Amino acid sequence: MDLATLSLFLPACFALNMAPGPNNLLSVSNATRYGYRRACAAGIGRIVAFAAMISLAGAGLSVVLQTSEWLFHAIKIIGAAYLLYLAWQLWRANPEAEQQMAGASVGFWRLARQEFLVAAGNPKAILLFTAFLPQFVDPSRPVPAQFAVLGALFLLLEWIAIGAYAWMGLHMRRWFAEPRGKRIFNRCCAGLLSAAASVLLLAKRA
Repeated sequence: MDLATLSLFLPACFALNMAPGPNNLLSVSNATRYGYRRACAAGIGRIVAFAAMISLAGAGLSVVLQTSEWLFHAIKIIGAAYLLYLAWQLWRANPEAEQQMAGASVGFWRLARQEFLVAAGNPKAILLFTAFLPQFVDPSRPVPAQFAVLGALFLLLEWIAIGAYAWMGLHMRRWFAEPRGKRIFNRCCAGLLSAAASVLLLAKRA
């Protein structure tokens, strides 16, 4: 892969990584509620989901998702339902109880599983990999190796985005230090997650 291709791919890819979406919003919320390190560590769940999607796209299995309307709708309905579930939890969350839960009781696996399920529940993500990554592949060279490099770079930039959004959440925690402020922030995040669920339900395969 030449430098000219990389010079086009990296900024375009990073723009996608930094775009506001359910997972990035989740990083902000987790950092606000549980701290920067825990929010970044939870991002591993998202990385695992995206790595699996990149592998599926590279193997050509995403064609099944493109051609199977019922599978696409099933995944997006499940994903939207999970986003609404998270929104409901945030809306009902008790800020005073969250201070106690911010310790060992809120485990890494629980937050990482949330990140994984939110990413895996968005069928548009794998179609994005199918439409975006191949644009930077040179057919005259070994395609699997190029796809692997592009996928690895995407995941690296995604990790940077996780850290950036968690950092924003860390600073927002200082602004919403009081229980009333935390409640307002949680409900704002709940509203945004609900909006993301609505957008996901309206998503089409094209």
